[in-house]
Amino acid sequence: MPAGEPLAISPFVQFHNWMADAETSELNDPNAMTVATTTLDGRPSVRILLLKGVDDRGFVFYTNKESRKGDELAANPNVALLFHWKSLRRQIRIEGTVESVTDAEADTYYASRPRISRLGARASAQSRPLPERAVLEARLAEMEQRFPGEIPRPGYWSGYRVLPETFEFWQDMPYRLHDRIVYRRDATGAWGQTKLFP
Repeated sequence: MPAGEPLAISPFVQFHNWMADAETSELNDPNAMTVATTTLDGRPSVRILLLKGVDDRGFVFYTNKESRKGDELAANPNVALLFHWKSLRRQIRIEGTVESVTDAEADTYYASRPRISRLGARASAQSRPLPERAVLEARLAEMEQRFPGEIPRPGYWSGYRVLPETFEFWQDMPYRLHDRIVYRRDATGAWGQTKLFP
């Protein structure tokens, strides 16, 4: 967005526009996003995940719901996302809350994953202490023996949809005179835009 260029009325449309640009410019994982939660004692907790879906409701990612992030989201559904595309000198901040995806959505995405990834979801006690890698490899071999054909989705593996309340689109500009535009919903549900000082 060159200085003064208007953004789309919908932040979702603007997100898709910028994601399309990123898909042609980023070498790896243009859908990588930082996901920030809070620990049970209120400390920031952050990691990189991959966006696996977006619609007019929100942004979807999948994980083991018994992982650290799952525990944190169960206690506090407030979350922040950050997309940063260095080659484009752009970032998008999104803040909102999470809801669980439906079982049908989780089943569909799980079935689309490579077989080894589905077995890995069953073999890994995500975020729990691992004495040595050989333990993980042994559990993976056990899952291969246990599920020679169909690999049903484990109940603890599912997804979250981030329901956005605010978006901030940031474009690098010369001399640190960056463009920053925030979208917020008004009482009618329409999205309004506000420019911010850089």
